[in-house]
Amino acid sequence: MKGKELRELTKEELSKKKKDIKEELFNLRFQHSSGQLENTARMKLLKKDVARIETAVRQKELNA
Repeated sequence: MKGKELRELTKEELSKKKKDIKEELFNLRFQHSSGQLENTARMKLLKKDVARIETAVRQKELNA
């Protein structure tokens, strides 16, 4: 997910997207611990997406 795309979303959409990503990240962690996860790079990408979303939310708070 690109930062530009995130800045165009509303706070509600960002919070929903963050919740969905965190849920997927939880599932990936569970798969990783059980040895079923093949693509571990996906976990890193999701963590970065969460950080980008939190940054976009903070920017919206500061601009408001």
